[in-house]
Amino acid sequence: MPRLGVLGTLVLDTIHRPAPADDVLTDLGGIAYSLAALEAVAPIGWNVFPFIKVGADLRPEADAFLDGLERVESLDGVLTVPEPNNRVDLFYSSKPRRCEKLTGGVPGWTWSELAGAVSSCDALIVNFIAGWEIDLETAGRLHSVFRGPVYADIHSLLLSLGPDGVRSLQPLPEWPAWRRCFDFVQMNEEELNTLAEADREPSEEARDSVVNGPETLFVTRGAAGSRWYTRTSDGVQEGEVATEPVAAELADPTGCGDVWGAACASSLLAGVFAAAAAGRAIRIAGLAATHRGTTGLAAALMSVADSGGQR
Repeated sequence: MPRLGVLGTLVLDTIHRPAPADDVLTDLGGIAYSLAALEAVAPIGWNVFPFIKVGADLRPEADAFLDGLERVESLDGVLTVPEPNNRVDLFYSSKPRRCEKLTGGVPGWTWSELAGAVSSCDALIVNFIAGWEIDLETAGRLHSVFRGPVYADIHSLLLSLGPDGVRSLQPLPEWPAWRRCFDFVQMNEEELNTLAEADREPSEEARDSVVNGPETLFVTRGAAGSRWYTRTSDGVQEGEVATEPVAAELADPTGCGDVWGAACASSLLAGVFAAAAAGRAIRIAGLAATHRGTTGLAAALMSVADSGGQR
C-alpha cells in the first residue's frame, strides 16, 4: 500500500475572532489541518506517515489527535523533543487579515534524521508551518535522493520571527535554489508578490519559477480563487480557478491553506491535472472555512471526500 509522508509542525492555536464575535478558540493547528484533511480526501489506498517533532508538553494531546486518524498508519515518525511545543496566537482584525504571534521552540529536521524513514514513502508533502522544518541543504539532499513527488507549501518559509514572536513576511533571497527542490509548490498571492523582484510582474516570477523549478506552481488567492502554472513540452500553461459559493456561514479561515494543499496534493497523486486539482482544493478548503479548529474537521470534510473519486 503506497505511503504518503507528511512533514510539518504541530501547533497549539489560540484563535481570537474579531468583533462582534470576539471569542477565543484553543485547538491543535498547524500540520493537524493537513492531516485532518488527508483523513477525508487522501487518494484511495494510500496511508499517511507523519514526520512531526512534538514538545513533551503537548505529546498527550498530539497522540490523542493522531490516534483518531485511521489513515495514519504509524507514529514512528512522531518524535518527542524537550523544547516547549510551538504555540500560536492568531488575532483576526478582519477576515482574512490577522496578526500571528509564535512561542515555543520545536527544532527542524536534519537529513540524517529523515533519510531512513523518508525512503519508505512513495510521495511527500512538506508544509512549512514553522518555516524551519528543513533547511535548504536538507531540501537539496531530499531532492537528490527521494524518487517520489514532493509537494511543498512554502508559506512560513517567508515569515520572519520578531523578538516579541510576531511574524511578518520577508523576502527569500535563496528562492531560486529552494524552488529547484520540489516538484509542486503552493504559495499565496501575497507571498508571490514578495518573491517577485521589484522590476518584474508576479506572474512573470511564477512563470520563471516553473521553467527553472517545480513542474507546477499553485497560487492561492483567498476569495478570488487560485491560479496555476505548469511546465509542458510546449512551454508554460496557466489558468485560473474561481471559488465556489459555500452554503454555510464562513466560520474561520485558519488552516484553509493547509487543507487546500492536502486536497490539491491528493488529487495530483490520483492523476488529476492541475486545474481540476485546484478546483477540488477550493471546494474542500471552502468547506473547511465553515468549521472552527481541527476537532471534528475530518468528519466535516467527509461530505466532499468522494468528489474526484479519492476514496
